Amino acid sequence: MRIAVLGAGYVGLVSGACFAEFGINVCIVDTDPAKVEALHRGVIPIYEPGLDKLVIDNQKDGRLSFTTSLEEAMEGADCVFLAVGTPSRRGDGHADLQYVFAAAEG
Repeated sequence: MRIAVLGAGYVGLVSGACFAEFGINVCIVDTDPAKVEALHRGVIPIYEPGLDKLVIDNQKDGRLSFTTSLEEAMEGADCVFLAVGTPSRRGDGHADLQYVFAAAEG
């Protein structure tokens, strides 16, 4: 099985690393080239206990990869998770879904 995760933030990175730990091939795509390059080097942009080891080990074992290319992430994907930001909208506090819709339109 292959999973594509769109977004390498708290939700996407942690979820993707955990799926990879379960033995699933995961490709995480993010629009920030600096973040993707840092992840390739094993530099984790967030703190979550044990996440650094999960990312490094699964990347080394070939189950976890990172890219800025949506096409690369989607290639052969059996399942896609949208883990992009949903900040609060100004004025009413509801979730701003513009990034979810944009990712879905891809």
